[in-house]
Amino acid sequence: MAARTVIGSIVLMFVLALPADAGGAGPIQKYFSGIAHKVKAADNPSMKRAILNESFHSVFTALDMVHSLPLISKADRVGMERFKAALQEKQDELAGSNGYVRVSDEQLNAFSDYIVQDMEQAAEFVTISLVTLLLILILIVLLVR
Repeated sequence: MAARTVIGSIVLMFVLALPADAGGAGPIQKYFSGIAHKVKAADNPSMKRAILNESFHSVFTALDMVHSLPLISKADRVGMERFKAALQEKQDELAGSNGYVRVSDEQLNAFSDYIVQDMEQAAEFVTISLVTLLLILILIVLLVR
């Protein structure tokens, strides 16, 4: 019964909601702002890295799940791919892979703030409809719990 309610709600969002420019800011920026607070509250660098890696993993998983839905528009898929590429660069920088220098332990707090600021600026090059953004956020919340 709960599955019917969830699926019905998702279908209803697709039918009733008008596409809007959700950009990269807003709720996703708030999610990463919460992550930045957790990073700053962590005592050691390995915990800070784990928090950041887990948050990237949750967002990537949610993006992949939404991307695979057949009702997602081509424009939203392009926006999600751009957003995912930008996040992948941040994860590569955190880990020091793909040509990036690894973020030092002393810079992890500043790096978490940098991610939040980058999400604010992402609205300039990433456009995702409001419905798709809501689906992504719902999945992130479900994955984090």
